[in-house]
Amino acid sequence: MTPTQIPVPDQGSPSTALLTDKYELTMLQGALRAGTAQRRCVFELFGRKLPASRRYGVVAGTGRLLDAVEAFTFTPAQIDFLRATEVVDDATLDYLRDYRFSGTIRGYAEGECYFSGSPLLTVEGTFAEACILETLALSIYNYDCAVAAAASRMTIAAHGRPCVEFGARRAHEHAAVSAARAAVVGGFAGTSDLEAGMRYGIPTVGTSAHSFTLLHDTEEEAFAAQVASLGPGTTILVDTYDITRGIERAVAAARAGGGELGAVRLDSGDLVAEAFKARAQLDALGATSTKITVTNDLDEYAIAGLGAAPDLTGAQGVLEDLGRQLADLVACWEDRGGDPDDGDCGLGERLREACSTLGRDVVVDTSSGRVRGRAVDLRPGLVLHDAVGGPAGRGADEIVISAGDVASARLRDASAGRS
Repeated sequence: MTPTQIPVPDQGSPSTALLTDKYELTMLQGALRAGTAQRRCVFELFGRKLPASRRYGVVAGTGRLLDAVEAFTFTPAQIDFLRATEVVDDATLDYLRDYRFSGTIRGYAEGECYFSGSPLLTVEGTFAEACILETLALSIYNYDCAVAAAASRMTIAAHGRPCVEFGARRAHEHAAVSAARAAVVGGFAGTSDLEAGMRYGIPTVGTSAHSFTLLHDTEEEAFAAQVASLGPGTTILVDTYDITRGIERAVAAARAGGGELGAVRLDSGDLVAEAFKARAQLDALGATSTKITVTNDLDEYAIAGLGAAPDLTGAQGVLEDLGRQLADLVACWEDRGGDPDDGDCGLGERLREACSTLGRDVVVDTSSGRVRGRAVDLRPGLVLHDAVGGPAGRGADEIVISAGDVASARLRDASAGRS
């Protein structure tokens, strides 16, 4: 029979019944003829061995398998195909026409780790109803577990930095949807695939590619168009031409749009080196909240290498900003003659809030001698009440110390007792 003579099943059919190997059905035919098809059986799906250098696998595909088993019924078109191609006899076709799995399926939860020999899935039922699910189960688990395990290794290598699946362009269109789901099981935060987003509720991400930049006459026009469409918090791809100029233009476009840039994306070059340079440039531009996204064929080893890159959320920039704020406070204080309570600087209040010494009994070693007392204020030196000591060892209701080594009186006394 030529291919043109074979009835073609409806491609839109949700049935999963033909996602199997021919020998599953020929075994069924043999068992039906021998009278053994209704014997109770237990099938186990397990990992034979892990790939070299892999210490564990991650279970994924359970949900997809259960949906596939529910849809494992033979349509009239599929029965006609099996008859036309003489896969099995009429008695077997009669059995398949009314087939519904009625056994029991048990297994590990998705996201669980497994090791060599682990029984990921146990299927119990008659031989007839259980055996023909074998290929379907292996197909789903082999693919999904492989993707989930790889995703798990990547998220571990990322040390808390979110990973997003972006592999639809490198996979079969339907496999890409399954891969997105398995990647999320393995720890990923989202996907670029819209079908996966709709089918499984996975957050979708994506803004633009190089072609969008090339579409416009200048990079500035492209970035302005993206900000106008998606807002200043968007992620802009900055490596179409020159990364340094791209970052400058992306930050400027976001600010022209009324906000700070959400993120820049790096898709080429030495990503670790470029991430260092990008972070430094963003911080220098004051874009300390702008994040850096890196893409381009990343695996766990490449992601581990990126671990050497700076905190892509701008921690260095935050520290520098705090330093600038402190410098401004000190300058304000000096302009007002060194009195922290003079004017609107607020330095005195901040120092009091941060000083753990206030309210404690302390010992202060000064150039004039040792003084004991209760620290009560900073004005601008350390103010002690009920002070005892000093040059003549006399007591005073209040004393202000401008310089000295301060220690807890309780700890100083305990130390003296041990010596």
